[in-house]
Amino acid sequence: MNENLKSIFYPLLLLGGLLVLWVFAVRNWGVPNYILPSFESVLGALHRGYIEGAYWKDFGYTLSSMLLGYVSGCALAFIMGMMFAEFRWLERLLYPFVLGLQSMPKVALAPLILVWFGFGIGSKAVMVALVCFFPMFINTAVGLKATDPSLIDLMRAFSASRLQILMRIKIPSAASHIFAGLQISIVLGLIGAVVAEFVSSSHGLGYLINNATTTLDTSTMFAALISLAVIGILGSQIIKFLQRKLVFWENDNDTQVAA
Repeated sequence: MNENLKSIFYPLLLLGGLLVLWVFAVRNWGVPNYILPSFESVLGALHRGYIEGAYWKDFGYTLSSMLLGYVSGCALAFIMGMMFAEFRWLERLLYPFVLGLQSMPKVALAPLILVWFGFGIGSKAVMVALVCFFPMFINTAVGLKATDPSLIDLMRAFSASRLQILMRIKIPSAASHIFAGLQISIVLGLIGAVVAEFVSSSHGLGYLINNATTTLDTSTMFAALISLAVIGILGSQIIKFLQRKLVFWENDNDTQVAA
């Protein structure tokens, strides 16, 4: 069995085992429905949500706020990460403020974000952008600073400009760090979107979970959580696919090492 099949088969095997344990626990151990719903009731909630269409509006709302905040937050973080790596005086000036902003719990910032940006999708996107910013920023800055100095000296020997060194040497060298930041931000961005919807929202998967809590509707909670997991897994796989296609020289190196 090759590595690609193993990466699919083993998670599916574990998932199957967990589902069997779930069904067995509900049917034979007498676990109350408000603690752990039956597998059939969760399937019913998913059917009601996506076949009958009850959840699509909430799914789209969370996905839209996630994408808007993710793209804007990661883009800003990438630009600032490059500036910090290129201009040390800027890093000395602003890094304590960036670190201080990251140290603030985002849940505590949520009410202030609502006051500034309103109760619509904009405030949710801002929350996602804040959560996505730091991992992308720090991975970009660290990756650019880790560029092999000998390559930079070689480019300078050929009278390359700072921009040419950045575009042709530093960014390609930091590509793995940058994509690692993008992957981490996918997961954290979903957390930010759900937290914002918990604080104040009338739409979204976070709203579904929050609303189901009042009635102890654990089937809807599980359906919404599964939906969030699907978004996270698909988003992560898309980033991995883009990394394999765009950072093709790493694939070549892996092939040479394996050979």
